[in-house]
Amino acid sequence: MTTHPKTFPIGIDLLHDPTLNKGTAFTEEERDTLGLRGLLPPTVHTQQTQLTRVLGNLRQKTSDLEKYVFLIALQDRNETLFYKLALEHLDEIMPLIYTPTVGKACQEYSNIFRRPRGLFITAKDAGRMEEILSHWPNADVGVIVVPDGERILGLGDLASSGMGIPVGKLALYTTCAGIHPRRCLPVSIDVGTENEKFLKDPLYLGLKQHRVRGEAYDALIDEFVTAVGKVFPHALIQFEDFANQNAFRLLKKYQKKICTFNDDIQGTAAVAFSGLYSALRITKQKLKDQRLLFFGAGEAGTGIADLTVAAMMEEGMTEAEARACCWFIDSKGLVVQSRKDLAEHKIPYAIDHKPLIDNMDIVDSFKPTSLIGVSGQPGVFTEDILRRVAKLNERPIVFALSNPTSMAECTAKDAYRFTDYRAVFASGSPFKQVTNGGKTFVPGQGNNAYIFPGVGLGVLASKSKFVTNEMFLAAARALAAEVTEEDLALGRIYPPLTKIRQVSATIAQATAEVAYKRGIAQQPRPTDLGAYIKSLMYIPDYENYV
Repeated sequence: MTTHPKTFPIGIDLLHDPTLNKGTAFTEEERDTLGLRGLLPPTVHTQQTQLTRVLGNLRQKTSDLEKYVFLIALQDRNETLFYKLALEHLDEIMPLIYTPTVGKACQEYSNIFRRPRGLFITAKDAGRMEEILSHWPNADVGVIVVPDGERILGLGDLASSGMGIPVGKLALYTTCAGIHPRRCLPVSIDVGTENEKFLKDPLYLGLKQHRVRGEAYDALIDEFVTAVGKVFPHALIQFEDFANQNAFRLLKKYQKKICTFNDDIQGTAAVAFSGLYSALRITKQKLKDQRLLFFGAGEAGTGIADLTVAAMMEEGMTEAEARACCWFIDSKGLVVQSRKDLAEHKIPYAIDHKPLIDNMDIVDSFKPTSLIGVSGQPGVFTEDILRRVAKLNERPIVFALSNPTSMAECTAKDAYRFTDYRAVFASGSPFKQVTNGGKTFVPGQGNNAYIFPGVGLGVLASKSKFVTNEMFLAAARALAAEVTEEDLALGRIYPPLTKIRQVSATIAQATAEVAYKRGIAQQPRPTDLGAYIKSLMYIPDYENYV
């Protein structure tokens, strides 16, 4: 499905429109018809020839950050070619346009800035939200990704420099699920920062003030949500990289009022639970017999636990029994009922147990089948802990999910070698395959890109009023079903990225089915839902230009 502006630009304006520009691929006839004669070199090149050129140039860059800047520049001048490159070389491109490289790009955002992409909304714009949203040139926005920059990946408060996150996420919406780039809107809500380095940096592009909090903060978010409903009434809002104290309560506040979700809570939960579901096919165990020890009790950890508890209850366990299978470690040790400092989202998982501080003591007490790393603490899965969990389990499940790579709880190599190559391993950022004794182990990457693009596509296809937790459970199961026996034989618990569009279409259908089942879809159900969803997917080929 191709979406174009009502007024089609010509000449130099056309070459400056990244969604319409084909560069040297404009044909002789198009050059005459569209006023391009003389504005381009004389030779007409195919898209494949252009791909050869840009891929060669990309591979000459000496650092991942340079490659990121190169790719963003390509996206800024020719989106069709950018997405063609990303789709055909996703294994190579995804780590550059998203995690882990996007973390470094956000840290250096003010230094590498070339041109704006998306909308920048600040605390000083209170009262003008609807006006600012109306400045966006495309009225048919389908997906908005919006952070406030307080918790960018595992890197902390990067404020408006976190704009790289929604830009990257939306690039994956298009690459992985085929949502047209014109329907994607990245937004940064800048309420200030506590990052003293930024506050003192003359090149910093964001508000140089400490963060607005309390009622003024809530009013700004509420005005934004209300304005989106008026300007882009069919848009899905994805909240991204909010700090714990805001993420949970904003999700709770808006989840049943508007079409929204929080990817750090729900998307991470779905991809992790899907990995667990697949891992059980390797370990030959049942979900009800799992004991999950979470290192980190924030958005990701409790989101994963919530989804796991819901699945366990579907299999006959009581809520109390299911929650007892999930123990949490935070910065102060084991999350127990006697503690008086617990945030609201931790309380349901506080156990009746004596306080424990030492991680090894907690492992010995709980005897986990799975280690779930969502702590942002690199190396917290130590050699001793990995060896201990390997003694407790024939096939221990080890998920080091913190992003970027530098924040992972352990490396793939360590997870395998310290468990005598028996671990079922997955990580948030990519790790290279590991070989031992002639056998190759392919680490699974629990990347949210397996989940949120497909969920978004399903929501748009059905025009669902809301995004529900049930949708994420359905998405997780649909993703797990895409993992083949051949994948499992390699230790891989997610399908290869080469199948991402097929996977996203399958997840979109599962998501839409929930919307129709629950009566929250506003689009009449097509006779062939799967075919309809695939018909909506943008294909980045010049043949689909008009």
